[in-house]
Amino acid sequence: MSSTTTVLITLIAYKLLLLSVGFWASKRVKTEGDFFLAGQGLGAWTAGLSYAASTSSAWVLLGFTGLVYSQGVVGLWLVPGIFGGYLLTWLVMGPKLNAETSERSYLTVVDFITGDLEAKWKRIIGIVCALMILFCFVFYISSQFQAAGNALTEIFNMNAAEAIILGAAVIVIYCLLGGFWAASITDALQAVVMMLACILVPIATVNAAGGLGQVMSLLHTNEPASYFSFTGNAVGMAGIGAAMGLFGTGLGALGQPQLLNRIMAVKSNSERLKGARITIGWGIIIYSGLVCLAFAGRALKVDTGGESLFFAAAEAYLPAVLAGIVIAAVLSAVMSTVDSLLLAAASAVSHDMGITYTDPKISLLFGRIAMVSIAIIAVLMTLYMPKDIFSRVLFSWVALGAGFGPTILTKCLGWRVKGAFVLSAILVGFFTAVIFSSLSGTGVDVIEKWGSWSFGLIILFLGRTRA
Repeated sequence: MSSTTTVLITLIAYKLLLLSVGFWASKRVKTEGDFFLAGQGLGAWTAGLSYAASTSSAWVLLGFTGLVYSQGVVGLWLVPGIFGGYLLTWLVMGPKLNAETSERSYLTVVDFITGDLEAKWKRIIGIVCALMILFCFVFYISSQFQAAGNALTEIFNMNAAEAIILGAAVIVIYCLLGGFWAASITDALQAVVMMLACILVPIATVNAAGGLGQVMSLLHTNEPASYFSFTGNAVGMAGIGAAMGLFGTGLGALGQPQLLNRIMAVKSNSERLKGARITIGWGIIIYSGLVCLAFAGRALKVDTGGESLFFAAAEAYLPAVLAGIVIAAVLSAVMSTVDSLLLAAASAVSHDMGITYTDPKISLLFGRIAMVSIAIIAVLMTLYMPKDIFSRVLFSWVALGAGFGPTILTKCLGWRVKGAFVLSAILVGFFTAVIFSSLSGTGVDVIEKWGSWSFGLIILFLGRTRA
């Protein structure tokens, strides 16, 4: 049996499993709350693993690995930022998010943001937030479709358009069937597959290089000193800015609807705490493996453009059946993010826009129509607006985090803020991140990641009211 055949069989079996989960979950979807938030019934393992898989998507497996491979130690600044995001969302923001969702039957993060505001501001802010989510998530989803296309073309030499459409179709089908239930359960399964891949590929690659000691010896012999610098090729303030820019990426997690929805959907406080531990443990395994892979790949001079290192190493150092698992893992990373993004974007259209329905079935139908429409737009962007995965995701992640993060965090800390100031903070944070993401120069990354947050926090502080 050829390597390609083995990979194909593995993928078919895996996709059938995902679709069967979607069919099972469809029987549990009766209301809009079931479709968008699983009736707030997630347990710790499902919530923790699905959160982890959603936050560590293709931009981590492919983008982060490529970043460390090409730029060296400076890329590691991303890791403490990501783990800081884990701790803040689960432990600082989590108690308020989860409790208030239960008390007031929220369906989305936007419900939480606008929950205490006057009706006028609630409607305006809801529409603004929904438009931001749609804008960012179309870019984010298209990057994941691009990663799926890369995975399929890498192995099967498929036409790029066919590969992207096939990957998108599977995701949309099981999301349409089971909504948030299907997305969360399949994401938990995908997190396990991703973890196995992030153990197998690094071990095989490090072993091929002769062990970690030999990897580091080869790197110190063949690579310039800048590869081991925590500021990379840049020096002085430019180097500090590059490092702080990567570290500040973790702030984006505080404003991501697809992540915070998991915490909102956990069924109890004790399950939330267990979910936090599961997410952190999973992240330690994933990032440790990817760093080892990046260094070993560089030491071996694996022929890759960086973002294809995962594929190249799997093909070179793993048996065919294990290579099939690895490709499934990459597609898992894609799907574990896209399903959540599609649901969050669909809820923005069908719920956060303030549309009212005479029949709950109509709201479900409208949500599903919105999901399919968004997927089609993202596929077209992937085909006609190609860009590297890491940059496209980083733009969306940072902009949405700066827009929503300060408002959600301060509300979780007990601040009560006037509606006009909430809207101003959201707009200023979002557009500061968007504008500076398109610029270059010393300190731009710091303003994009940290300045956008600081401006939002200042506005919210000025707009505080007494409870």
